[in-house]
Amino acid sequence: MSHTVRRQIAVWLFLCAAMVFLTVIVGGATRLTHSGLSIVEWQPLVGTLPPLDQAQWEATFDKYKQTPEFKQVNHQMNLDEFKGIFWWEYWHRVLGRTIGMVFLFPFLWFLMKGGIARPLGWKLAGIFVLGGLQGAMGWYMVKSGLVDDPRVSQYRLTAHLSLAFLIFTSMVWVALDLIRPRQVAPGSSSLNGLRRAGAWLQLLVFYMVATGGFVAGIHAGKAYNTFPLMGEYVVPPDMWLIDPWYLNFFNNIATVQFDHRLGAWLLAFLLPWFWWRLQQSAASSRAKRVGHLLLAVLAAQITLGITTLLLAVPVALGTAHQGGAMVVFGVLLWLNHEIRTQESLQATD
Repeated sequence: MSHTVRRQIAVWLFLCAAMVFLTVIVGGATRLTHSGLSIVEWQPLVGTLPPLDQAQWEATFDKYKQTPEFKQVNHQMNLDEFKGIFWWEYWHRVLGRTIGMVFLFPFLWFLMKGGIARPLGWKLAGIFVLGGLQGAMGWYMVKSGLVDDPRVSQYRLTAHLSLAFLIFTSMVWVALDLIRPRQVAPGSSSLNGLRRAGAWLQLLVFYMVATGGFVAGIHAGKAYNTFPLMGEYVVPPDMWLIDPWYLNFFNNIATVQFDHRLGAWLLAFLLPWFWWRLQQSAASSRAKRVGHLLLAVLAAQITLGITTLLLAVPVALGTAHQGGAMVVFGVLLWLNHEIRTQESLQATD
């Protein structure tokens, strides 16, 4: 594969990853504005068109009136108010479908031109399958709020969010491999240690994403709006009220928020330690610069998270905090790739 084609495919994948990032942002706003249950059908093709006249709007609103959310929560809502929540969910779905087209058509074009080697082709096909599963997971999540409880399952919401991060990871990692191929030879013990530490930190940030999904799913951010203590406690006394005990990690507001805070504290100490080790290592100057960026975005994300908590999760800050998680995750992913390149192994600065 020529250098030009590799770069073209990488740019296309970065574009798709940016669209996934935007979809996560809109998804966060959709959740925080309680808009996710406004469209009660999943029509991947027909559903790309919104209501076009008054009669269609009335019919769409009538379908929403049959949902538990309208009957139990929004029974006083009028059509104009319904349009406000409809458009958030509508554009979230349109973005998801658009990503599918932006991914599929160039993929087929590169295949027909013979510009994709078989190993890369299988990776790209796998990403496309993940995208299809994400659409199905999104509808599976919405369905959970259309039965009895006017709230989506926190388990399905977290799976939906986690799958978005998995798709983002796959796109970015493959793109980075194309523009800076990894040709890893046995490195120094310090670099090998950095690689292991970086992988564990990536898992820790993903843990933060997952616990953040549960925080969002059960509205745990609306409680314990103090920092650094949770109310008057370091460890709140109501963390183990649910039986069996393990359900507290998913259903108990105190436990779920504590777990999310714990991950933030760990990152606040471990990432600066990782940054310091990186600066003392034989990693490339590029990797060290990415390390500076990682430290900056982590500080911004923690500050944003604390502010969001203290203000009881306003829509703008809550949405920004969800997007910030993907920024931290993406920069750390970039750094982990940098310390696995041949250039890093040969650097002496």
